[in-house]
Amino acid sequence: MKPILSHPMRLSDLPRRKPVAFRLIPDEGGLESLSDRLGVDALRKVRFEGAIHPQGKSDWVLKATLGATVVQPCRVTTDPVVTRIDEEVARTYAADYVEPAGDDVEMPEDDGLEPLPATLDVGAVLEEALALAIPAFPRAPAADEIDVAAVPPGADPIDDDTVKPFAGLAALRDRMKGGDD
Repeated sequence: MKPILSHPMRLSDLPRRKPVAFRLIPDEGGLESLSDRLGVDALRKVRFEGAIHPQGKSDWVLKATLGATVVQPCRVTTDPVVTRIDEEVARTYAADYVEPAGDDVEMPEDDGLEPLPATLDVGAVLEEALALAIPAFPRAPAADEIDVAAVPPGADPIDDDTVKPFAGLAALRDRMKGGDD
């Protein structure tokens, strides 16, 4: 799937002696398209700024800062929740990268290591980083005040004493100690 903010950079065309800077700031239409794709109510601002640095003979390192303001519904109250995202993004593109094989694969220590592409789309990196940074379960401040209890008809609601069965035994022990004196 082509990224909304496509910004391809052919790595073989980039200078090997100095970093190549980039800055992506989507316009209003890009923000709408990106918010639709990511499943959020709105994106107020998005800025992805950094540089691609050559490393060694054929590898590249991308270092950038992602800033965004996301509006999405609270998962409890459905009230809008505004979240500010400020993330550092780092990826290393290695020519000798080998994809782990097998059923039981351990997560590598460097989760930013990726195979070296012929063309790096910085817009795709922005989309991926933003998708990973958006909170999965945003909560409005009012959601903490809600006390929800689900009980069958005619049943007593469960309280803390019911959940802690030994609390009653402690009270019994205290009463028994008081009667011995």
